[in-house]
Amino acid sequence: MRGHRDLVVWQKAMILVTDIYQATREFPKDEVYGLRAQLRRAAVSVPSNLAEGHGRNSRREFHQFIGNARGSLTEVETQIEIAKKSRLRETSSRCGTFIQASEVARMLNGLRKWSETVYDR
Repeated sequence: MRGHRDLVVWQKAMILVTDIYQATREFPKDEVYGLRAQLRRAAVSVPSNLAEGHGRNSRREFHQFIGNARGSLTEVETQIEIAKKSRLRETSSRCGTFIQASEVARMLNGLRKWSETVYDR
C-alpha cells in the first residue's frame, strides 16, 4: 500500500462526504450552523482521520485513527437519523447516505481488525 488514497475505505468515505454535502444543501437555512454544519464536519472527519493515521509513524497510531474515524462515522449515522426524524431530509434513499455509511462502517471494522493483528505480532 503506497498511500491513504489506495485505501478503498478512504475512497468510499470520500464519496460519502460528497453525498453528505449534496444532501445537506436541501436543509433549511436555519440549519446552516446547526445540524448541517455538524454533519458535514463529522463526515469530513472520517477520511481525514484515515489519511492522518496512515501518515503516522506506527501501525499502532494508525489503529487509533481508524477508531477515531469509526467514532466520527457513528456521529454521521446518528445525525442522518436526526435529520430524517426531524424531516430535514426525505426518508427516501435517494442519496443512499445511510447505506453508504453502513458500508464504510463495515470496512472500517475490517481494517481495524486487520490493524490489530498486524501490530500484535
